[in-house]
Amino acid sequence: MSTLVLDGGLATHLEALGADLSDELWSARLLMEDPGLIRRVHADYFAAGANVATTASYQASIPGFLRRGASVAQAERLIRLSVELAAQARDEAGGGLVAASVGPYGAFLANGAEYTGDYDLGEEGLLAWHRPRWEILASAGADLLACETIPSYAEARALARLLKETPGLKAWVSFSCRDGEHISDGTPVAEAAALFTGDPQVVAVGANCTAPRHVPGVIAALSGGLPVVVYPNSGETWDAENRRWLGLTDPVEYGQAAKEWERAGASLIGGCCRTTPDHIRQIRTHLS
Repeated sequence: MSTLVLDGGLATHLEALGADLSDELWSARLLMEDPGLIRRVHADYFAAGANVATTASYQASIPGFLRRGASVAQAERLIRLSVELAAQARDEAGGGLVAASVGPYGAFLANGAEYTGDYDLGEEGLLAWHRPRWEILASAGADLLACETIPSYAEARALARLLKETPGLKAWVSFSCRDGEHISDGTPVAEAAALFTGDPQVVAVGANCTAPRHVPGVIAALSGGLPVVVYPNSGETWDAENRRWLGLTDPVEYGQAAKEWERAGASLIGGCCRTTPDHIRQIRTHLS
């Protein structure tokens, strides 16, 4: 299979275009306030060479929108809107895929739990929490679901069960990883990925929002199984106390690294937090 280039950080580019995302809804806030800006971000990533637009539903959930005063019907409409905006940009670009983002329960908690897997729900609770949004996204017209930044083995098991409830649906599953061999809750990444081995609905497994230095280890740990998806962050670290990013990764260096990830066996490659259209342009350049 030829390498698919994914998009980069949605929220990062929204902020670069002037959006204020200092809110627990993060980029999903713009579904309520400025959907046109989300469509522009998708268009910019397609213009940079991405084959796939990942929707603005990562932080979107019915409980999250209810906390902002929306009704259930309005919340459901906003989640569907995330897919429509990506599809509009895809059509304007002349082709590509739309991946509906299924963010982790930790994103709803908005306390960093997507990087630890430290949850107050077990597998059954996670299944119940994910199901309403999953059913909306599964019927919204996306080409596949992007189950991303998954930090917890229990959450991966819940998502595997939801996949079985929606036969015919395609998805990739991407974990947040603490290093090159373990997802964030400490489960070996190969063990977590094995939940999906042989599942014809799963097009790839891998890692995202993980430091680039850990990507070669993740690819090695997953070699020989499903196709591997990697879209790490920029390698910067978040200073929570002062609410700022520390460090920098140059887009050209990121593109060069992407070529090495491809050689190592990754076949879906993009960027996550703090990556921009410039990073995706460099991935496209180096992979081409």
